[in-house]
Amino acid sequence: MTELGNRLKEARLAKNLSLDDVQSLTKIQKRYLIGIEEGNYSIMPGNFYARAFIKQYAEALQLNPDEIFETYKSDIPITHNEEITDQLSRVKSRKTISEGNSKFFDVLPKILIGVFVIGVAGLVYYLLLSHASSNSNNSINKVNDQAKLEKSQNLEEVKATETKSSTTSKVKINTNKSKNSADSSGETAPKQDLKVVQSSGPNTTFKLTNTDKFKVKLVSKGQTWVNIKNGKGYSFFQGMLTTDGTVSKTVDLSKESQAVLVVGKTLDTDIYVNGQKLEYAVAPSKMVTQRITIQYVPKNK
Repeated sequence: MTELGNRLKEARLAKNLSLDDVQSLTKIQKRYLIGIEEGNYSIMPGNFYARAFIKQYAEALQLNPDEIFETYKSDIPITHNEEITDQLSRVKSRKTISEGNSKFFDVLPKILIGVFVIGVAGLVYYLLLSHASSNSNNSINKVNDQAKLEKSQNLEEVKATETKSSTTSKVKINTNKSKNSADSSGETAPKQDLKVVQSSGPNTTFKLTNTDKFKVKLVSKGQTWVNIKNGKGYSFFQGMLTTDGTVSKTVDLSKESQAVLVVGKTLDTDIYVNGQKLEYAVAPSKMVTQRITIQYVPKNK
């Protein structure tokens, strides 16, 4: 059974629907529904019908077909129509570029004339500015001479002020050193480090360090399907979390080096690692279904 088939089956069972019920809702033959859940698409009339049946199945379970196709695209067969659509899209893009180049060459003479006019205006402005600048330099020089005279007269006063400031600064520095020494004596131990090391589409990898325990807690704020596995694929919990049923699930993974969390609806799911709330690298509003991998490096290693 594929992850897609497992996801659809779990959603169907969560709604207390049998395959016969789904067959009545979608008008899809029961044997095709079984094929979708088992990942056996060879019994389908073709890849086009397989994709259409998956879409109808997801809609009947009130799941978002676009998210299903994006998350499980490796489990869903590809049709030739998609390849043809991509080729047509490339041909249209080349045609648009060609038409754009033709329009550009039509207006090129006007652009050149505009650039020439702007260049002439800029040259005239520069000459006028240079002339005005030369006239003002004499006045500026006079002002500078007066400023130098005043600066020399006040030099002795400035030196006296600097001497006082230097003495005051030394006193403050010594005081700050004493405070810093006192603060360092009461320094607290560093906290655990949980950071993102890789993110691509719905898949994000975190790394957990500087701690000797690894407990994961998933909390539902509505209704969501989750799967908690270790790095070898063993599932510690798989099912629905709801506010009117099982609200949360906590698993101690301290003996594991890696955990994989598949969250069906991130908008309604909070993840806590040793009590620290995990911030999704990809906003739940942009990617509802996500796969979170946490690599655990114990503190004593």
